Amino acid sequence: MRAAERLRKIPPYLFMELRQKIARARAEGVDVISLAIGDPVEPTPEPVVEELARAARDPANHRYPTDEEKGMLAFREAVSRWYARRYGVEVDPATEVIALIGSKEGCHHFVLARVNPGETVLMTDPGYPAYRASILIGGGEPYSVPIRSEDGYLPQFADIPTEVAKRATAMFLNYPNNPTGATATRRFLAELVDFARSYDIAVCYDNPYSEIVFDGERPLSFLSIPGAKDVGIELNSLSKPFNMTGWRLGMALGNRDLIAAISKVKENTDSGVFNAIQYAGIVALEQCGDNIARMLEIYRRRRKLVLETLTEVGIRFTPGRGTFYLWVPVPEGMTSIEFATFLFEKAHVVVAAGAAYGQYGEGYVRFSLTVTDDRLAEAMERIRKALK
Repeated sequence: MRAAERLRKIPPYLFMELRQKIARARAEGVDVISLAIGDPVEPTPEPVVEELARAARDPANHRYPTDEEKGMLAFREAVSRWYARRYGVEVDPATEVIALIGSKEGCHHFVLARVNPGETVLMTDPGYPAYRASILIGGGEPYSVPIRSEDGYLPQFADIPTEVAKRATAMFLNYPNNPTGATATRRFLAELVDFARSYDIAVCYDNPYSEIVFDGERPLSFLSIPGAKDVGIELNSLSKPFNMTGWRLGMALGNRDLIAAISKVKENTDSGVFNAIQYAGIVALEQCGDNIARMLEIYRRRRKLVLETLTEVGIRFTPGRGTFYLWVPVPEGMTSIEFATFLFEKAHVVVAAGAAYGQYGEGYVRFSLTVTDDRLAEAMERIRKALK
């Protein structure tokens, strides 16, 4: 039975291939340490778990979710309050917020809500591979915008050809950035608003790492920039700040026309997020802010260990100030695939090859800090021995 033609355009999903590679090695008895996937190992805060258990026992929550496609108003109100506290952003929970089954879902629904078949969608290179898949599934044409270390991994709008910008109807951006760890500035975001307004480009600003910043960097929302709600939306998630990756709870906020369009896509696609998870999400947003500071301290400690180890073996670079990833240049004379393979074969440590994130990801690998301290220390010792 043949599959749809659109699926032929989509490359194999990076993390599925990595999981399969790890599983095969472990089945052969190899002790593999994976630093390739960003999935926090620390538990979800206990009050969140307790609220899930309480709400799950209430038969009223066993029916279809409340306000199915939009999410519970109580959850959307909690999101609105959180954005006001954390970022100084005011959004109307009734018309400018929608609950998502994780922000990755929001990428798909944004394309379906905005992009017609054949229309151009801008995305950065390197960039999160799921953006390209979302664009292709929605029938759009992805156009890669290079981001380079000398520019702080920020796209240079003046370098985007005018004829491409005129064809584009949407753009994906993601800061703090996966995979590079780069952060955006308010000045850059103001330029983004002006660029998007000039060409009628809808911005999908994917911001799930908003709270994971270091070295004096402050959390920043695209929506805090004047005019941002006129040109786009922001996606966010409870996955990273509250260790809730498996819970699949996120949100889209911003332009009410785009939110309404995404709502229409969702009402014809799914039946929303389980009420009990939304109630638990409210507790996370309202009561568990201290978990963010705790996790930042853990990631800061791990980040220091990795940077010290890499310096010791001769890999020196200036790290980005966001996310729990490190975008690491490979040793001279090796490609990203060759270096990732070397670490896998010689140290049994898995990292993500930069080439998987696009043409301009070549020459780098991505390290994730989402493993326990003892396993990270073991991985660093193995890398130290392999490279010395």
